[in-house]
Amino acid sequence: MDAELLATAMPLLAAFAAGLGLGFIYFGGLWLTVRQLASTKRPGLLFAASFAIRTALVVAGIFFAGGGQWQRIAACMIGFIVMRMVLTRRWGPHQASKTGGSPA
Repeated sequence: MDAELLATAMPLLAAFAAGLGLGFIYFGGLWLTVRQLASTKRPGLLFAASFAIRTALVVAGIFFAGGGQWQRIAACMIGFIVMRMVLTRRWGPHQASKTGGSPA
């Protein structure tokens, strides 16, 4: 592999991997939050706080992973969306019906 091509691809791959991690944090946190809503005394506060924290982490992560370059930001967002698709398939409504949970 050409050294110049490798030097170009590595930051994009790193941004993609960061997007995967950010997606896991965001959607994993959402999944945990939804599971806790029924057992908490203040579900609105839990949901709002979870949303604010998850969103702040993702925005900061995309900012740092992107490094001000649209190509890296795009790679990070693609990783984020890929992780959303993966987790939706893994934890989606069809999984809830298999485990006895209510369908979303």
